[in-house]
Amino acid sequence: MDDDVLAGHLQELRRGTVVMAALATLTRPTYGYALLETLAAAGFAVEGNTLYPLLRRLEKQGLLTSEWNTEESRPRKFYEVSDEGRALLDALLAEWQTLHTSVESLR
Repeated sequence: MDDDVLAGHLQELRRGTVVMAALATLTRPTYGYALLETLAAAGFAVEGNTLYPLLRRLEKQGLLTSEWNTEESRPRKFYEVSDEGRALLDALLAEWQTLHTSVESLR
């Protein structure tokens, strides 16, 4: 198997799971760079130019809330999953399990 072909398909698969990973991680207030580090440590290597627009989109959809913390020397925007975001995460995880079961039944 060609490594480039595999890498491309793995990238597509991961791209579809970044929303779930972000929502699952943001159960407590977290700022963007810390979220990047947490996701990377869990195996989700996401670049900032991908993550920050995603966070803004999820916030605009009502799936995240945010609040600026200006108490430290550097202001940081902290994100946290909303009730709607938790409901979406539950639905996505249920669908993920269904798809996994379906694919496994085809093997």
